[in-house]
Amino acid sequence: MDISDSEFDKIIAVIREHSAYDFGDYSDKSLRRRFSKVLMDYRIPASILIRQLETQPQFLETVVKKITVNTTEMFRDPAVWIDMRQNILPALAEKDAIHIWHAGCSSGQEVYSMMIMLSEAGLLEKTHLWATDLNNDVLETAREGIYKYRFNLSYLDNFEKIIQSADNPAFSGEELWNKYFEIDTAGDRIKVRPILLGKAVFAKHDLATEPNFSSTPFDLIICRNVIIYFNYHRQNKIFDLFYRHLIDNGILLLGIHESIHGVFLSKFEKQGCFYQKRSDAGGKGRLPLPSLSGGGK
Repeated sequence: MDISDSEFDKIIAVIREHSAYDFGDYSDKSLRRRFSKVLMDYRIPASILIRQLETQPQFLETVVKKITVNTTEMFRDPAVWIDMRQNILPALAEKDAIHIWHAGCSSGQEVYSMMIMLSEAGLLEKTHLWATDLNNDVLETAREGIYKYRFNLSYLDNFEKIIQSADNPAFSGEELWNKYFEIDTAGDRIKVRPILLGKAVFAKHDLATEPNFSSTPFDLIICRNVIIYFNYHRQNKIFDLFYRHLIDNGILLLGIHESIHGVFLSKFEKQGCFYQKRSDAGGKGRLPLPSLSGGGK
C-alpha cells in the first residue's frame, strides 16, 4: 500500500512521541517499504495504523519489531571471514584480553560464527563479547542459540572455506557443526552447544538514539549490513559512536556494500570492509589490515 508523505511523517512522529524509538534518520525509501508491508499484513490504511500506534503500546512494539531488519547468516561472505582469521585474529592473539562488540547482532548467527573462529584459534577464553540489537525478540533467540537446521544447512560450504587451511586440508563443515551444535534433523533444529552458549552478553541498544554503549574500549567492532538503513546524517553519528568506542588502532568491520564517507573517512584507514582507527600514537599496538581475498572489495 502506498503511504503519502504526510502519513509517513505522522507515523514517524507518533512512534517518536509514544516510545523511545526514533526512525527519523532512517533511509526513507527502505522505511516506507517496510511500513507499506505492515499495512498489507494488517490490511489497514495508514490512518488506522497511526491511531493504533497512538493508543496501543503493545501494538507499537510489535510494529517496531516488524520494521527492524533482522537478517543474519552463519559466516556470511566467506572471504571476509578468511581475512579475519588470517590477518586480524593473529594480531589479537598477542593481547592479554580481547574485547569485541557486535552492533546490530540480530538473532546472533554472526556472533556465534565469531565465537567458532575464536575457539578454533584458541582465543575464546580470553575474549569478552558484547552483542546488541534494538529488537528484544531476536536477542532472546540469540541467547537461546536455537535455529532452523535446513535454513542453515547451506552454510556448511562457508564453514569449510573459512576453517580449512593447508595445515588442516581434510576439515569438513559437518565436523565443525557437530563440534559446536546439537543437531536435530528430524525436528529441523540446531542448538548451540554449552562450549559457546553464554559466552556473549546480549543486550538491547539503539544505535540511532543511544550515543554510548560501554565504558570498555573495544579492539574490534563488527556492524555488518546495518548502517545502510540509515541516512547520511545518522551514519556519521554512528561512525562517531564506533570511533569513540574503539581503542587506538582498533578495527571496525562493515558489510561488503557499506562504507564510510565524509569527515570520518579521514579518521580510519580502509582496506576492503575493514577500517582501522587512526591515532596519534605512531602506530603503537597497531593491528595489520588484511589484503582481502575477494568478496570484501
